[in-house]
Amino acid sequence: MDFGTREFKGKAASYDGRIQLTDPHLERNMTEQPDDKKIISALNAILEAELSGVVRYTHYSLMITGPNRIPLVDFMKSQATESLVHAQEVGEILTGFGGHPSTTIADIEETHQHSIHNILTESLAHEQETVVLYQNFLETVEGSSVFLEEFARTMISTEEQHQLELRKMLRDYASEE
Repeated sequence: MDFGTREFKGKAASYDGRIQLTDPHLERNMTEQPDDKKIISALNAILEAELSGVVRYTHYSLMITGPNRIPLVDFMKSQATESLVHAQEVGEILTGFGGHPSTTIADIEETHQHSIHNILTESLAHEQETVVLYQNFLETVEGSSVFLEEFARTMISTEEQHQLELRKMLRDYASEE
């Protein structure tokens, strides 16, 4: 079905019912249709990781002791809250694609090692694992949706910022290794 040709900013564009960007100045055309099943699967994996972050960071906030407890507890609580917000954002996109949000969370290994160094190291590992999930999602949606690509890039950026913060925090605890 041809929906006709329209002119926008001096350029002709036609619409045939598929999402297309055919600006010759773009490096690639957005002509691939999203694979809903792959998108839903990737989003559910991210959802499970973000929900595990809520539990993980809440647990850590309860286990921190010592003279730096108050600022570290506040940090962990804010990470738990942010993980919940991320899970909700991911869930909204997932259900927008007709998916059913998972009710499970990614595995959380309880090491019973609750020194600040161990907690921060485990937190860093969690952030690194989550970045990989968002990177996989970006690969899944690349070329099919600007919105989904930008969402993935934004989340990768956010998670990488968390990694930098955790690395800075770990510097003071390097002697505890």
